Amino acid sequence: MALHPTLKAVTDRIVARSEARRTAYLDLMGRAAAEGPRRAHLTCGNQAHAYAAMGGDKDALVAEKAPNIGVITAYNDMLSAHQPFETYPAIIREAARAVGATAQVAGGVPAMCDGVTQGQTGMELSLFSRDVIALAAGVGLSHNVFDSSIYLGVCDKIVPGLVMAAATFGYIPAVFVPAGPMTSGLPNDEKAKVRQQFATGEVGRDKLMEAEMASYHGPGTCTFYGTANTNQMLMEFMGLHLPGASFINPNTPLRDALTVAGTERAAQITALGNEYTPVCDVLDERAFVNGLVGLMATGGSTNLVLHLPAMARAAGIELDLRDFHDLSEIVPLLAKVYPNGLADVNHFHAAGGLQFMISELLNAGLLHDDVTTVAGKGLDRYTQEPKLKEGRVAYEDGPAETLNDKILRPAAEPFGKTGGLSLLEGNLGRGVIKVSAVAPERHIIEAPCRIFHEQADVKKAFQNGEFTSDTIVIVRFQGPKANGMPELHSLTPTLAVLQDRGLKVALVTDGRMSGASGKVPAAIHVSPEAADGGPLAMLQDGDVIRLDATKGTLEVLGVDLSTRTAVTADLSGNGNGVGRELFDVFRKNVGLSSHGAAVVV
Repeated sequence: MALHPTLKAVTDRIVARSEARRTAYLDLMGRAAAEGPRRAHLTCGNQAHAYAAMGGDKDALVAEKAPNIGVITAYNDMLSAHQPFETYPAIIREAARAVGATAQVAGGVPAMCDGVTQGQTGMELSLFSRDVIALAAGVGLSHNVFDSSIYLGVCDKIVPGLVMAAATFGYIPAVFVPAGPMTSGLPNDEKAKVRQQFATGEVGRDKLMEAEMASYHGPGTCTFYGTANTNQMLMEFMGLHLPGASFINPNTPLRDALTVAGTERAAQITALGNEYTPVCDVLDERAFVNGLVGLMATGGSTNLVLHLPAMARAAGIELDLRDFHDLSEIVPLLAKVYPNGLADVNHFHAAGGLQFMISELLNAGLLHDDVTTVAGKGLDRYTQEPKLKEGRVAYEDGPAETLNDKILRPAAEPFGKTGGLSLLEGNLGRGVIKVSAVAPERHIIEAPCRIFHEQADVKKAFQNGEFTSDTIVIVRFQGPKANGMPELHSLTPTLAVLQDRGLKVALVTDGRMSGASGKVPAAIHVSPEAADGGPLAMLQDGDVIRLDATKGTLEVLGVDLSTRTAVTADLSGNGNGVGRELFDVFRKNVGLSSHGAAVVV
């Protein structure tokens, strides 16, 4: 199938826009690769330190003929999604030895849980943790004794940070190995209903705790389609996972077999063999376009609108919000997974999952097939699904038809003609809105605004009964420079209750919403942010705002903002407590949210 003309045009303009940056990046990677295996440049003393604790692997390491795999792990047992990684290093070392290779844990990276910090002070460190993860992975790999790498990470900032590190060390191969989603618990819509009942005082904290514990109940990724599971989808669409690896549950034989297969592949694609596949060749412009398409087709997390530009910049590629918007206009919505529907990711996977979706998009000319992946040439490999045969992974053709058209549909009969992500531009700046879960009659909201500088104050106003008419809630000074751009997901139940009462409501913010944001229209990532003197800082209570997702506009009506002075806020309290002191340098040096809100790229 010929490529869709818009897909080709967007790819071509990304290539043109990125030419200088990408050329410099590939030149740097080429020179690093030309130096050959890394260990050859270390002294005997350097190597002795690196191998001192390696026991029976020492001879193979000293001989320098077998590939040595560096493992970067985000294991901790406070994140359910990352707890399964505890056993992975032993599996990886054994699998490496079986194919004549060695493996070492090169380092660990932090992995915070946005579910734990949601609505809490710690959330102000969340976005910056992505850059810390990239830095920490870089420290681990800086020992320069690795011919290949394996990255163990799943959740919100972890995968983007690891991809940034992998791109920086792009002259060596990188295979991403996931842990999979937890088994299904209390349905997500039932959990959301209890949250709303708690917000209105209909149920107490005991019922809320009971519902939350029944939903988040075991090892693995949360089962809704938020940022963590969007990350896993991206790793397949971009060719960094093995095909079909994303949504196999933890602690199952197939899950372990995929970890073994990932290790074997990491050993096969080093410069010491015949299939050298440095990650700089995988992460090209076409791979990122494929990732954008996957984001739209699945109705994925808006957080990736921040992460993908940062990941791309690490690989010498420049993405723009217009790229997201234009691809969203041509990519149909093929999946309905909570919060866009009632199903969870386990149901999605059972219905045909990524293998069916990639097949459909390839056949529709909406994906680049001519890409390099860790599994080999061509994205069509990712239409195959893994099966367990005699204890090992074997591939067979994925489903040709959806097994549940209430969850997953073919490209010819989608849930929506577009991906549901729109660029918003106007006299209030640039932002984005995800409308895949928003009812069509709420795509345009025009109402007076109420301005807040803290999300907690929105909840207080709600509890005091102050929202009695149509309102656009402005929560400003929530951008990366102001306080690290925390998610404002805890506002979702409050605003959803107002909407259910018949009010027209929307949120406009220079902050973020969660990947699980749903039915309330939210203009997010508005840039320039208020702390940078952006237009949001000039708004006053009662100004009439028009949010039009159909035309892609975000405007204050009847006001000449140039006649107003930007409001300043006392942000001194954002610099201390729960570790915020350590991140002052990040707040001072962070880039625009439209560029990924990054510090290190």
